[in-house]
Amino acid sequence: MTSAGTSGFLRGVDRTLGILLALGAAGHTMGSLKTYSEQPMVLLWALCASVLIVLLGVINVLRVSRPRDAALAWVCAGGLVCWLVAAIIFGKLVGNVFDFRVIIFAVLSIGLIFFSLRTVAASAPSGVPRTSQV
Repeated sequence: MTSAGTSGFLRGVDRTLGILLALGAAGHTMGSLKTYSEQPMVLLWALCASVLIVLLGVINVLRVSRPRDAALAWVCAGGLVCWLVAAIIFGKLVGNVFDFRVIIFAVLSIGLIFFSLRTVAASAPSGVPRTSQV
């Protein structure tokens, strides 16, 4: 596979992980509605987490199309680290960090953190001075 072919393949994997994360919000929402339907306060917070998942997935898909946007990549990486920590803590709270839900969100998050940091590294100046624009 050529360098351009590899790059295109990796962008596809990156985009797919973002889409899968956003789709994971649907599963999270359905599970939350089923589990917390009798607890409106807990349900509200669970649904807020679903919104976070969708936003993280969508901004990661956006990041794929903006390969020189280091600021966006840092936002993605930071948000994903927070979500990874939340997923692991959820696993501890339910007594199983190897729960399927934890593993899925952890794998997607780690993959997208990798790609976000890859975007940051690719957007770093390569010895060519940049001119600032006002």
